[in-house]
Parts: sequence; C-alpha cells; structure tokens
Amino acid sequence: MKQENIIVEKSFKFALRIVKLFLYLRERKIDRDLCSQLLNSGTSVGANIEEAVGGSSRRDFVYKLEIAYREARETRYWIRLLRESALLEVRLATSLIKDCEEILKILTAIINSSKGS
Repeated sequence: MKQENIIVEKSFKFALRIVKLFLYLRERKIDRDLCSQLLNSGTSVGANIEEAVGGSSRRDFVYKLEIAYREARETRYWIRLLRESALLEVRLATSLIKDCEEILKILTAIINSSKGS
C-alpha cells in the first residue's frame, strides 16, 4: 500500500477550499480580477507540488517546490487583503491563512532538507 504524501494531500484540499471560496465570492459579486488572482495562486500551489513530485531531477523538484512556496505566500496575501477589506469573514480568512501557513512550513522543511540545509 502506498503511503499518503502529506503535502500533496494538504495542498489539494487547500485548492478545493480556494475553488469553493472563489465561487462564493463570485456569487457575492466581488471583483472578478481579485477573485481570479486568488483562484490562480491558490490552485497553483498544489499543481506545482504535483509537478515537483514528478520532477526529472532533485534540482527540478526543489525548483517546483519553490514556485509552490511563492504561490502560497501570494495566496496568503490575497486572503489577508480580502479579510482586511471586509470582503471575507474574519473566521473563514483565519482558517484559510492557518492552512496556508501550515503548507508554507511543510514546503520550507522539504525545500531545506532537499537542498541539504
């Protein structure tokens, strides 16, 4: 039986939450560009992690994870912006930020260990 890859699973579940949030915000008529920025960065995290897992080398693996890390930081920014502009409820934003920060911590650990730091 294949062991579950924690970062792959967490980033996929996070992407699902982002898609649902995107649909919710669009339903509330929140600015289309703002919603699209959040959707693009939030779903890119998991997509880049998936690409990293299938990477052709250790260097490629680390490179894709670093992209995922930057996308997660961007996603956290958009969530904070939505929260502080009162377009997203504080409780929901806090939960999403917590998930995002957990992904960032895991990515940091994987990147550092893969680089031998």
